[in-house]
Amino acid sequence: MPSRSRDPTHVAILIYDGLCGFEYAIAIETLARTRPRDAKEWYRVQTCAETREVSSATPGVHLVADTSLRGLSRAGTIIVPGWDLRAPTPSDALRRALLRAHRDGARLISICTGAFLLAEIGVLDPYPATTHWLHAEAFRTRYPHINLQTDVLYIDNDDVMTSAGSAAGLDLILHLIAKDFGAAPANEVARRLVVQPQRAGGQQQFIDAPMPSAQSAPTIAPLLEKVRGSLADSWTVDAMATETAMSPRTLAQRFEETLGLSPGHWLLQERLRAARIMLETSHTKLDDIAAAVGLGGAENFIRRFRDHVGLTPAAYRKTFVGHQQS
Repeated sequence: MPSRSRDPTHVAILIYDGLCGFEYAIAIETLARTRPRDAKEWYRVQTCAETREVSSATPGVHLVADTSLRGLSRAGTIIVPGWDLRAPTPSDALRRALLRAHRDGARLISICTGAFLLAEIGVLDPYPATTHWLHAEAFRTRYPHINLQTDVLYIDNDDVMTSAGSAAGLDLILHLIAKDFGAAPANEVARRLVVQPQRAGGQQQFIDAPMPSAQSAPTIAPLLEKVRGSLADSWTVDAMATETAMSPRTLAQRFEETLGLSPGHWLLQERLRAARIMLETSHTKLDDIAAAVGLGGAENFIRRFRDHVGLTPAAYRKTFVGHQQS
């Protein structure tokens, strides 16, 4: 792992012909906009390309870089939006610039098919990595030696980070903000974008249907809103079925169709999500958090949290307290 000798708040977004415009916009909208109120410092962002000539993104969109690849020589964080899989292998100049920056301490972060570029230059060889599940077969064919994981949203190896599809790239960037500045600025950015505050990287990346709205799933969406607003209540699958005037079996079918999850799995996921936010943003006692999110006492809360997040609540909270005090 390279030593961290560069300022991670100095961000370079790599642009090139054929990049995914949406994934480029994710990086711009999250990192290059106004500093959140809860952040004492913020990122300085510039775009970099092999030349400053116009690069084409999605049809009708053309980008001009702020600077050439020399910008990578100063960056502590380099964002790689989706790489065009029809593109030729990266040039020697791009390969050298990325490898030199990584060796000197820059973090390399890919969104979706950006992982193909990182694999091509060799920085993923020692690490587990992810990319969009639609491209998993192509990735494994090209790079069979890399440990590809398709059941996660993103993977943080500290100096190299990869994410699944475009939306998972947003999850990874929010994770990055929380890691650099704490949970409050990350949550503020999420609120501005009207997205879920932060999904853990270990969640499965592919859900066959979008999150339901009141229009697309009128029998499910009101229930989800009610449960989210009253997690402390003694919700069970039977109670949720009663709320929707369905049988437990029919409710389970609706959840699988719209969320790809069972009602019980979704309920636990929401309770743990709410618990994570309380751990990140408050000093509330574990017993009180457990009661507030409907997980009973501290013992059950600790066990459930550790099993699904991989850390105890105390260890999880400590990482965010450390970021907020730094």
